[in-house]
Amino acid sequence: MSGFKKFLMRGNVVDMAVGVVIGGAFGAVVASLVKDLLTPFIAMIVGQPDFSAIKLQVGSTTLNIGTFANTIVSFVLVAAAIYFFVVMPMNTLMARMNKPDPAPAPTTKKCKECASDIPLEAKRCRFCTQPA
Repeated sequence: MSGFKKFLMRGNVVDMAVGVVIGGAFGAVVASLVKDLLTPFIAMIVGQPDFSAIKLQVGSTTLNIGTFANTIVSFVLVAAAIYFFVVMPMNTLMARMNKPDPAPAPTTKKCKECASDIPLEAKRCRFCTQPA
């Protein structure tokens, strides 16, 4: 039992549980936004009083196109919100924190005569023997 308790109390398990709960609540908020605000607005444009009431009768089967459209809009809004409010700020933060290492100091210089690389401490070029 103590091993299970240690597993549950690790930081990443608790963080994941909090994320799932917040994600579920956020999904409910977005679903309500789509159902209560966006659907009537879209229905106003389309001309039907309830967008989710759009149905297609194929034989004896009814296809709930409006409900499916609500689900698609809800998914797109959740994905956009996660991208713009979580992923982009996190990427920006990580880019600021993980700055590239500065370039190392040069250890060679170019010879003025033959343009070959010679060590900084050299007094003469080993290829053309000119003073460095």
